[in-house]
Amino acid sequence: MPKAEDILNREIARVNLHLPANRPTLKQLLEAREPKVRLRDGSYHHFKRSELEYLRSLLDGGEEERLKIPIVLEISTLYRGYFRVRGRTEVKVIEKILGTYDILDEKIEELYPRYLLPKIRKALPTTTTYAFIAE
Repeated sequence: MPKAEDILNREIARVNLHLPANRPTLKQLLEAREPKVRLRDGSYHHFKRSELEYLRSLLDGGEEERLKIPIVLEISTLYRGYFRVRGRTEVKVIEKILGTYDILDEKIEELYPRYLLPKIRKALPTTTTYAFIAE
């Protein structure tokens, strides 16, 4: 008989089928004729080119090669009422959108209150996605 933890992990994997199989860089997507990514369920997600250009405008030179798209907004069982973003460049983009970026305090991971999710999703509807994490 499967344990409750195994059942929960399978259910979370099912809920996360909308995530990409791999995350290309912003540079790769900007160079692509049709910027898209294959999802775990086999379908494709298309990115708006204007949104990709907006992301480029938020970055310093060369950072297009480090920014993985889509930016994953992690909803965790550990941090109720918060979501997490990982990656130095990813956090930088989110903080610039929120108006909280500090060049002297670059982070590789950050927690944000969930009420900020609509602001981020409104600015980046095709280049962000949710991931549900059990910790």
